[in-house]
Amino acid sequence: MHTNDTHGHIEYVPKKVTAIKQVRQANPNALLLDAGDVFSGTLYFNEYKGQADLEFMNLLEYDAMTFGNHEFDLGTSELKGFVSAAKFPFVSANVNFSNDATLKNSFHDSISEAPVDGQIYNGIIKVVNGEKIGIFGLTTEETPSISSPGDGVQFEAYIAEATKAVQQFKALGVNKIIALSHLGYNNGTANDLALAKAVEGIDIIVGGHTHSLLEKPIVDSTGNEPTLIVQTGEYSNNLGVLDVQFDLFGKVIGYDGRLINIGEKSTLLDDTQAKQILDTKYKPAVDAKKAEVVGNTTGVLDGERANVRTRETNLGNLITDGMLAKAKEIDSETVIAVQNGGGIRASIDAGDITMAEVLTVMPFGNSLAIMKLTGSEIEAALEHSVSAFPAQLGGFLHVSGLRFHYDPSKPVGDRVTKVEVKENGTDYVLINPTKVYTVATNTFTAKGGDGFTMFATAFAEGRVSEPGNVDWEMFVEYLTENPQFNTDLEGRIIVSVSAASFSGTAETPKVHNSNVFVDVTGVTKLSNAVVKGNLYLSGSVELDNVTVEGETVFGDN
Repeated sequence: MHTNDTHGHIEYVPKKVTAIKQVRQANPNALLLDAGDVFSGTLYFNEYKGQADLEFMNLLEYDAMTFGNHEFDLGTSELKGFVSAAKFPFVSANVNFSNDATLKNSFHDSISEAPVDGQIYNGIIKVVNGEKIGIFGLTTEETPSISSPGDGVQFEAYIAEATKAVQQFKALGVNKIIALSHLGYNNGTANDLALAKAVEGIDIIVGGHTHSLLEKPIVDSTGNEPTLIVQTGEYSNNLGVLDVQFDLFGKVIGYDGRLINIGEKSTLLDDTQAKQILDTKYKPAVDAKKAEVVGNTTGVLDGERANVRTRETNLGNLITDGMLAKAKEIDSETVIAVQNGGGIRASIDAGDITMAEVLTVMPFGNSLAIMKLTGSEIEAALEHSVSAFPAQLGGFLHVSGLRFHYDPSKPVGDRVTKVEVKENGTDYVLINPTKVYTVATNTFTAKGGDGFTMFATAFAEGRVSEPGNVDWEMFVEYLTENPQFNTDLEGRIIVSVSAASFSGTAETPKVHNSNVFVDVTGVTKLSNAVVKGNLYLSGSVELDNVTVEGETVFGDN
């Protein structure tokens, strides 16, 4: 049995307990494994820092867990409390804690045949039905850029460490091997598919990180032995179950994998004991937090993943406005604020805004950083921000005190066509590449998270201060002080397209999922298109069958 990316969603744990008990009735010795990212995501995590999740994991008698990147969101001090209280071991062959003052005494750079609960190993050996099963872990190497593990934790090359682990298991007479992987399924170059192809001898990859919903196991047949890849999706919606048959040499010759729905739409009954623990010990404090109203909005504040990672949204604008307001109180020279789209995790419905919604939008508790950057560094950051468009990018920047145009038809690194700064608080002026600007962001981004190497350079050079204000607190304060905030798009981020590429056909209108600028010089008609934002035109033009969800603005801006 396997889980991954539960992210503090213990509201479904009574059904999860029921499902696990049912599986164990048929298979009493079935392993129970977790592929990481128990941390971050809900009020339960914000309130209990993983200890609520852990009580149920201990109750369920997990056999092993690997670390997800979010286990490091609060540094290793909070993680230490989670690890030490666990009644199961942790595995990760490519995470080295030897130089981390907090966890080095819990870390064993080895494979153990007799693992101790609350300790960390490269891998462990379990005996199931008289057969030795090797279990090792892998954590994404990008963790330092997307979380906060600290300098003492080293993330090593996953292919090399996986190869070493398999060789060590075989030397110990183990030929049935499971990789608990928080690499992700088919994302970029470092992923479970690449692992299966590169490392011979892994029989099963229990995956996480990408929240991939694999209804059935994926089979990679590269090499002499097949590898099964499984993943359950996210947020405790499913329990994964995998039955595997091996031959005498440890080769997979049969399997059956499935997902059991334990989420909101599950028909399973709640386990009585688990529900009592949840309802009496943890739920009251969380319900009280949920009930707190911190603001009101006349329209939906858009935090949909696909939107905040590709275009301007009103929620992105509001978050950066709040950040800029607080930063100005601390350093009056601050003129710009930027927020990575990956740090915006949900939308907020129209009506009252509750604390629960705010913490769901910003679950990581990132703190404020104020940077001194040249105009050219800001331009470079904006280029990185739009480098993946139209694909989603966690590093897509929402902005306040700044607006910019970019042309996605141009080569990556040369897409930004115009950047303006609201230096005096009212008027936009072209950015000066050599001028130093004061820019607010969160510490995750300021330290180079999401690939912002220019910010990391500034941090290393001592051009970043950390006043310590937390993102959701700044947001709530801004809502309180500005109850009549604007929910319209303001044209802070604009995609420039040619007139020739703007129009579609009557049968298939062209859809533009952003604010759009069109230079219509010499053009008399634009037709058959949908703009899911504002439409900016440089001159008069006839629009035929063009739907604009925002405003249509004429002028040269």
